[in-house]
Amino acid sequence: MVSYNIDGKRAIITFQSEAHNALNLEDLNEIKTFLGTASENPDVGVVVLQSTGEKTFCAGANFNQLIAIESHEDGQTFFNGFGNVILAIRNCKKVVVGRIQGRAIGGGVGLAAACDFTIASKFATIRLSELNIGLGPLVIGPMVERKMGLAALTSLSLNPQEWQTAYWAKEKGLYNEVFETQTQCDAYLESFLTNIESMSNEAKTAVKTMLWHDTNHWPELLNQRAAQSAGLLMTESCRSEINKFLSKSV
Repeated sequence: MVSYNIDGKRAIITFQSEAHNALNLEDLNEIKTFLGTASENPDVGVVVLQSTGEKTFCAGANFNQLIAIESHEDGQTFFNGFGNVILAIRNCKKVVVGRIQGRAIGGGVGLAAACDFTIASKFATIRLSELNIGLGPLVIGPMVERKMGLAALTSLSLNPQEWQTAYWAKEKGLYNEVFETQTQCDAYLESFLTNIESMSNEAKTAVKTMLWHDTNHWPELLNQRAAQSAGLLMTESCRSEINKFLSKSV
């Protein structure tokens, strides 16, 4: 479930699911739509992307929906859901601030990386777990590499069982600020939003365009990566690993 609220000059997009805030295609499409709505609202000065709960920001893709996909075409559509959110953040005329209160896994790391500015608690550990189930962080890879560099992407991609701390993620560029408690995190978030929401929208858009330079080819690139991901999803080994994971989580 995804909600959209206006609080003064802030547009707040909040997502939640019972499966550790894992996202299905409907959720991703709603986030994309709300980003477009906020982008075109002249009264909005900043966008906040957040989730509910304390332990997990986003666990990536919803595995129940993944295993139900039966065709390459539907698989590509699903993985494009993450790519489309990344592109919607890129295309949003407003600065998108991520509130990362807990663990980010797989596609959740991609969402955090896509945000223009991220404020996290020390509990916001990260992991790219895709290789464990016969997939790879293909769609989110360009976004993670852009924020964290190829060396960090390599470490995360090829060591899918290893959790990295929020402070490691900050050192590598994923998070802009990390705090020991969620109270400190939210206090800083409030201060940051208060400052940036009243600044010139035109100037913020210009700065954002500067920060997203050299990404004009991403719509084609992310679509290609979604097609690759769909091909892997259709393999027997991948489907077997997803089923094993789901059987353990019951």
